[in-house]
Amino acid sequence: MKGEELKKYTISEKETAAEALQQLDINAKGILFCVDEKNHLLGTVTDGDIRRWLIKTGKLEGRLQEIMNQNPKVIYRKELASAQEEMRRFSITALPVVDARNHIVDVIFRTGEEKQQEDSHTRGLEEITVVIMAGGKGTRLYPYTKVLPKPLIPIGDIPIMERIVERFCDYGVKQFYVTLNYRKSMIKSYFAEVSRGYQMNYVEEDKPLGTAGSLHLIQEKFDKPIIVTNCDILIHADYKDIYQYHQQSGNELTIVTALKNIVVPYGVINSKENGVIISMDEKPKLSYFVNTGMYVLNPNLLDEIPADSFFHMTDLANQLLAQGRQIGMYPISEDSFLDMGEFEEMHRMEKKLSQKSE
Repeated sequence: MKGEELKKYTISEKETAAEALQQLDINAKGILFCVDEKNHLLGTVTDGDIRRWLIKTGKLEGRLQEIMNQNPKVIYRKELASAQEEMRRFSITALPVVDARNHIVDVIFRTGEEKQQEDSHTRGLEEITVVIMAGGKGTRLYPYTKVLPKPLIPIGDIPIMERIVERFCDYGVKQFYVTLNYRKSMIKSYFAEVSRGYQMNYVEEDKPLGTAGSLHLIQEKFDKPIIVTNCDILIHADYKDIYQYHQQSGNELTIVTALKNIVVPYGVINSKENGVIISMDEKPKLSYFVNTGMYVLNPNLLDEIPADSFFHMTDLANQLLAQGRQIGMYPISEDSFLDMGEFEEMHRMEKKLSQKSE
């Protein structure tokens, strides 16, 4: 691995959780190796390590020296022949190669049929119901939605909603509810012709009810938490892990959140009283977590959604917060959240999915 390529996988221990998430998006391997200024290996940090840190502390500015695993598995050049066996033995996907002075000189990744088999066994949500909110008009995508309802707009050659369904099916989901309103007959007709191994149930609105109002129309009584998602997003994350986190956290509602980095395109002035300038920041970067539109909620919450009323999932969240009830977030990186709600984001989604298929 050449020096420039190696830089994708190394990061200073002094960088923040937010910066590490950005670099994880670049290398797409889910792991970084923390080094000091002389390139000595100090530890490893994975996307899971950062997620657990953010859930525990909420601090995007946390330094990696606080987050990293300080006792990473390593391999020396003379041991390269045993690298794959070592990774299988310890159930890890990457090993840093170090020299006698503990400088990182290469990274070896897990390969082979066994790794592919492990990646394919992602099931675990066979008994879980997913609700796809597909009743909106998609006004931000006009004039596309003058011809097609938003759920059927293709990303590549596959409609966005079909991609969402396929992703959940990878985790074993067999039952879906879809809330419909705008051009509902087209959506039903399309999925009637799709060969599938799952059950598609439709909930039809007589009027717009928001992103939560139509949940009240579902007649089935659930005994497990359900997943609710917008019809115009794709989340690249471990859905089983999201669901298990919700169950273990004690949350009544879990919101999947994504890092969003915004660069202010100007020099920002910081001042105090009397207009005295105390500092200047040139094009500062602001980092936030945003609501992706995917949720896990306990079944009792369906009874708290008002009947025949326009009601958003954010209204439900604010209602729970006002009552002092527990809501949590499951954070993912910026690049793991693909949103086709606007033209620019739709094109980014197409590009990202084409790269993943190569």
